[in-house]
Amino acid sequence: MRRRTASHPRTRRASGGGKTGLLRFALNILRAAPGAVAAELRHGSPHLPSPAPLALMAGSAAMTLAMVVLIADIRFAAAVLPSEDVDLFSAGRPISVTILDREGRRIGTRGIEYDANGDRTASLGLSYREPVPLDALPPYVIDAFIATEDRRFFEHPGFDLRGLVRALVANFQAGTVVQGGSTITQQLAKNLFLSPDQTIMRKLEEMQLALWLEARLTKEEILSLYLNRIYLGAGTYGIEAAADTYFSKDATELTLAEAALLAGLPKAPSSLAPTTNMDGALRRSHEVLDNLVETGLIDPIAAQIAKAEPPDLALRERNVGYGYFLDRVTEEIYSRFGTLYEDLVVTTTLDLDMQAAAQDALSAVLDEEAAARGATQGALIAYDEEGGIVALVGGRSYEESQFNRASQARRQPGSAFKPFVYLAALESGLSPGTVIVDQPVRVGDWAPTNYDERYKGPVRLSSAVASSANSVAVQVTETIGRDRVIDAARRAGITRDLPELPSLALGTMELTLEELTAAYLPFAQGGAEVPGHAIAHVRTRNGTQVYAFEAIDGFSVIDRKLAEETTQMLAAVMTDGTGRSAALPGRPSAGKTGTTNAWRDAWFVGYTPQITAGVWVGNDEAAPMDHVTGSSLPLQIWRRFMAQAHEGLPVRPLPTGEAAYPATEQLAGLYAGLRNDLVQAAYDAGERSWFGLAGPTRIRARPAPGAGTE
Repeated sequence: MRRRTASHPRTRRASGGGKTGLLRFALNILRAAPGAVAAELRHGSPHLPSPAPLALMAGSAAMTLAMVVLIADIRFAAAVLPSEDVDLFSAGRPISVTILDREGRRIGTRGIEYDANGDRTASLGLSYREPVPLDALPPYVIDAFIATEDRRFFEHPGFDLRGLVRALVANFQAGTVVQGGSTITQQLAKNLFLSPDQTIMRKLEEMQLALWLEARLTKEEILSLYLNRIYLGAGTYGIEAAADTYFSKDATELTLAEAALLAGLPKAPSSLAPTTNMDGALRRSHEVLDNLVETGLIDPIAAQIAKAEPPDLALRERNVGYGYFLDRVTEEIYSRFGTLYEDLVVTTTLDLDMQAAAQDALSAVLDEEAAARGATQGALIAYDEEGGIVALVGGRSYEESQFNRASQARRQPGSAFKPFVYLAALESGLSPGTVIVDQPVRVGDWAPTNYDERYKGPVRLSSAVASSANSVAVQVTETIGRDRVIDAARRAGITRDLPELPSLALGTMELTLEELTAAYLPFAQGGAEVPGHAIAHVRTRNGTQVYAFEAIDGFSVIDRKLAEETTQMLAAVMTDGTGRSAALPGRPSAGKTGTTNAWRDAWFVGYTPQITAGVWVGNDEAAPMDHVTGSSLPLQIWRRFMAQAHEGLPVRPLPTGEAAYPATEQLAGLYAGLRNDLVQAAYDAGERSWFGLAGPTRIRARPAPGAGTE
């Protein structure tokens, strides 16, 4: 059997492609009718009238019939046949979005389906690959499909009357359907253009489309398209995707036994998929081997060896947490482009090594200790210094729950929000060395307390950040104005509406881990605007670029000196405060813990100059945990991940600026605290006030919801 490499079906346009099958049938009638009548006359049939009138009558009838068939065919074709520019490789299946990591390695595919109105109905985990040329495949791969599905493929014009009759007889004798009458071309037509409905009209459409394909493409091109498009179970389309899914190899490396197993799947790909029914798939593969022997394409000994040594599944490791990231990217593609009309290839910022490290860190801590402390879920997201997402894990198991807790869950961040409070304080004229009195505070009817309900009196601002003093954060917010805090948070990257409530200082709004962590990026990068993103660029399957991320160079959202001072205070969290246990040996880092009331949510967001990462631990139903704070499980996860993620990276200093605390500020704070105590003792003030360098400011009363505790 002679084969040649097929050109790609979407680019080749055969000159005869415009003629439909029934049109050729009608023309054949016109040509054949006179000859058929003459032949009948030559046999001297006694039932026929004289030759001349009969010939005229037959020719007229044939022409009339042909015209009727031609008109019907034109109308039928207009309703059935696809347009001339149809992309045959993607027709009849969901639009595919192939997602690559930052090195161009494929990490997954999502198929996007739409309803009749163009609205998206599903995003499926499907597997596609680029077409494999016929001459690159072992001969027995092609032979196995032809011997089983369509032995007369290279002889018939698209449908096989002999094969159809043979199938009808076999099915009648068996009393059930044991053979199909559809050719490979008909199967391809059905897969490309038709629904699975079993109706006479659909069968007629299938035959018309099969003839259209035969007129448009060569036999080799049809076979190539079939092998690269056929559904082979487990979400795989095409022989290359199936070989990778089931055997972790290229289709060019398939053995005879593996080829027979795949060739047996088109009959019932879902029920025979070896991932769920290996016994059934093997029985069917033995039938394929018998077909090869029967057609003389292999010898009986080769078939016996293949049966005696069945293929082993070698499934690729899929439980590596890619599912959450793939969904996240697919959602962005859909929101950015709307309805898709062609396949896309998306290159992302994901780093496979860091992704594996994130998955390992989250799983290890949640499996070792979390259950005993009432924590059932967690999430992690990490960015590089340019804002690209290098790792994203949205939960313990994507198979058990596809809800992405890194990008979709909105929870109270607690004290992990405080960096924006202190940034606003610096922008209002305070410094890390400014001394403020850590003391009980009341705003109207709301009286927040520190986590341990202890107060240290006069403390520097940096010390208040390190110990996560709630009273200082509230005093600062009420003095400089809540609007300043909101403005600072927005410039850092938080886009969600933030209510101007007293509890704003303690992070009682609801944010996603992705949004909160990305808002730390300007701190890590000296005040520069660093948009978080997952997509580097997007191309169509033919290579046309349709989107590319563009970094914002030279633009700052925070004054560099103030960003450095904020980092200076957050670095103290890692050396002297609630983040001490997460410090990376020999590598400077900064960050902030966060815990909400009743220990419902525990957070840690921290960074080095190279990587910014955030961790959340909690429960989906917001059930309380057993004293799980941001300085416990989240810190452990963050430290495990960051230690692995930084392997091989150079040690770089944090942008912290100068750390100077003039003695005059310390004395001023001390006297301010003493004065405040005297005022309260003398007047027994019901509302507390605090005194900084600018003098006393009364705290206004506003209603407030519950607040963070750490």
